[in-house]
Order: sequence, then structure tokens, then C-alpha cells
Amino acid sequence: MTSPLDTAENPEKLRRVVIEPVSRVEGHGKVTILLDDQRKVHQVRLHIVEFRGFERFIQGRPYWEVPVMVQRLCGICPVSHHLAASKALDAIVGARKPTATAECVRRLMHYGQILQSHALHFYHLASPDLLFGFDSDPLKRNVVGVLAAYPDLARRGILLRKYGQEVIRITAGKRIHGTGSIPGGVNKSVTAAERDELLRPLADILAWARDGVRLVAELHRANRHLYDEFGTVRSSLLSIVGRDGKLDLYDGVLRARDADGKIIFDGVEPADYGAELRENVRSWSYMKFPFILSRGPADGWYKVGPLARIQNCDAIGTPLAEEARQELLASSPGALIHAPLAFHWARMIELLHAAEVIERLLADPALLGDDLVASGPRGRVAVGIIEAPRGTLIHHYEVDEHDLVTMCNLIVSTTHNNQAMNEAIREVARKYLDGHEPSEGLLNHIEVAIRAFDPCLSCATHALGKMPLAVEIVDASGALVERLVRDGERL
Repeated sequence: MTSPLDTAENPEKLRRVVIEPVSRVEGHGKVTILLDDQRKVHQVRLHIVEFRGFERFIQGRPYWEVPVMVQRLCGICPVSHHLAASKALDAIVGARKPTATAECVRRLMHYGQILQSHALHFYHLASPDLLFGFDSDPLKRNVVGVLAAYPDLARRGILLRKYGQEVIRITAGKRIHGTGSIPGGVNKSVTAAERDELLRPLADILAWARDGVRLVAELHRANRHLYDEFGTVRSSLLSIVGRDGKLDLYDGVLRARDADGKIIFDGVEPADYGAELRENVRSWSYMKFPFILSRGPADGWYKVGPLARIQNCDAIGTPLAEEARQELLASSPGALIHAPLAFHWARMIELLHAAEVIERLLADPALLGDDLVASGPRGRVAVGIIEAPRGTLIHHYEVDEHDLVTMCNLIVSTTHNNQAMNEAIREVARKYLDGHEPSEGLLNHIEVAIRAFDPCLSCATHALGKMPLAVEIVDASGALVERLVRDGERL
């Protein structure tokens, strides 16, 4: 069920507190909190205030331009969009199964992206809260403060991200907005010299990845009560899993569990996602609200991302990451973990898994092959699903007989987590702000809950359906003269 803090009666009579912008996240968003005279919280909402209409202006473009165009959604996770689009458009060129070399290169690109993105989020964006405390001095609670107080830790984070970026450069052609993946395969393989370049620092990368898992596990154990209860709201989970049930961040079938861990659906092919998922639009955000159709919009919301993935799969197929996964699961025996702060632990386990997968891929002879592109009978409908760093990413296209895109629908990771983030910040507000005068430290608690999901708000602003619109007319002195809202809705 959605929270009663989603709405408020007589909001014009309540005090409005705004956190704008939400800091240390990708993209632009704000949080509004409505309080009464006794400082009781009546409403908490995460608003996405930027709008970018990729779903619309992709229409009419030749399909082969799409993998390069859609990655302009973001400079942090362009590889995820690049690969999701390429995987989808394989169906248009009839590449039912890419060549072994194309599969290997794409996977290497993808796991390089996972590694660099997780390193960026944990070491640069999240660690200041975890290392210094949510109420600590904001002048210290940032990446510069981490560099000063924990120089070795900060250096490892920088080098981990640098390594992931080098993997992307070699496979995609550039660190940001590369062109390596195309419908049907890839346009370049990896040379022996490039492979050796990536192999040289790999022992350090694996060691630093293991250190990262140990650090976040120790932080969790040292703050067990806080980490287990902070912003915790039960929900269903969604991700793709490999066809063997193991964790696979590149390819697989959709699986969903309820809040107790029972399977809702399993083995759903990417092309059939629409039979299980729907999207809602609300008047106060440019971000959609997906839900599981069988559960309905009120109860069908869910979490995606690292914490969902490592609990939704049956196992991780790399030994170090699976050992770390078992340690995390043992921290809550017999029950799913719903605490947002546990995302950090899961994220570092996935970073370790990515390093192990990269090691395997670099040893695969197919990586150096020259059979790069597959083709077959042409198609018109294309769906590609991938596990981006932040969670499940769905790209859906339709292409006409002239090779032009006629429909585009994108459900990105942060959009899947939209309701979960709103529920988490309402729970934090209920526990920490209710009855208290808001302070910088207390308001940072709200931002900590949002940052746990590692949202990419730029990626998520792709609305489908009726969008909110408000026009305010002010006089020369700045006084409000009139406020017009589409269809008379209150924003």
C-alpha cells in the first residue's frame, strides 16, 4: 500500500519545506515536506523537475542511429542505454543470437560500466554520509572531506572508476558516448595489446573490490540498528536473472518476488514485459510510476537495483561475490532485506562480481575474434532489457518498413524505483523529522535515503501520458496574480 504521506488535506494551510536540489545524485530533483504548526509531517514527495523527451524525438529516426542517440540521456550511465538499445535492435536486423565475439565485447563493456558506476557512487557520493555521519558538518561531508580524512580509500575509489572507464574506452571507442555496439553486434573487437593493458592492473582491482565489500559490511555491522531500520519499507523486487537462475546483469528473463520472497512471476521473456508491468503518471512529477499489473498501482510497486538483484537470483556465478552475497543474506536469516542502506553493501558485492567477470572475459579467446555482426530475417518490434548499475532497464521500439522508429518506450532503473524512493523518504520523515524543527542534518537524512538508491534523475524523466503543467502569473512586484493548472489539478 502507498503511504498516507503521499497526500495532504488543506496543503495551502501547511508549512512547506523544500530540499532543492537534492545533492550528490545524477540529475535534478527536489523534495517537498508539508508540516503543520506542531511540526507534524503531512506530506513528503520526491519531485523530478527536469523533462527530457527522448521517447518522442527518437520517433522518425533511422533505427541504426538509436544506440548512439539514446545514450545522450546521461553522461554517467550511457553504456547501459547504448547496450539496451543495441540488444533491442538486434531483433530488427534479425540477429537472434549475436556472434560469440560480439557477446564477449558487449559483456566486457557492460561490466566495465557496472564497475565504474558503482565505484563512483559509493566512494564519491555515498561514502561521506557513511564515514562521517548523516549529521556531520556539511563542509566536511563530501568527497573532498573523504580525500582529506581517508586518502587511501579515496584513491582506491578513483582508480577503480578509472579502470572501468578504460574498459569502456577499449570496447566502445570512447569513455563517454562511444559507438562500439551496433544493431546485430559490435563494430570493433579487442586486440591482444588492449587485452593485456586491461590485465595488468586486474590483481589490484580485485583486491580493492574485496576491500570495498569488507568496508561496507563493517559499517553495517557497526551501525546495525540504524542500517536495518533507516527508511525501511517492505516491497516486491524485480530484476532479470540468467536462464539458469544465477545473477546475470547483461541478459536473462524477468523475475519478481513479493515482500516475503515468494515468486510473483518468473521466466518472462523481455518481449513480454508488457504483460506484467504497467506505468502510471502523477501530476507532481515528470517521472512515471511503474507497477506489477497483477498487484495493481497501489500495491504493485517494487524495488530494482543491486539489493533486489542479489536477493532475486539463486546464486552469483563468481566465487568471491557469492561468498560475499551469502554473508549479506546471513545478516537477515530467512527474510528479505528491505533496508535502503543495504543497497550499498549489495552494490559493492556487484562491483566485486564485475571485476571477477572482467577477469573471465579477458581470458576468453572469443574476445579477440573478428566475427562481429550477425543478421537474419528482419523484424519490426524490438525489446531489450539489461541490468544497468541502478537496476532493470527496458528499451522498447517499433520500426516501420522504411527503417524509421515509430514508437519508443523507455522504463529506466530510477523510474522503477520511483515509488520505493518516495516511500523511503516518507518513512525517514516520519521517524526523524516529525515533531522536530528541520535542520540541515535532519534534512540530509532525507537525501541519504534517496542516495541509497543511486538515482539517475536525468535518465528517468521520460513521461508517458498526461504531464503536469502549471503557469504562474506575477505582477511587477513579484506578487502572485493567478495560477493556472492543467485540468484543474493541484500540483
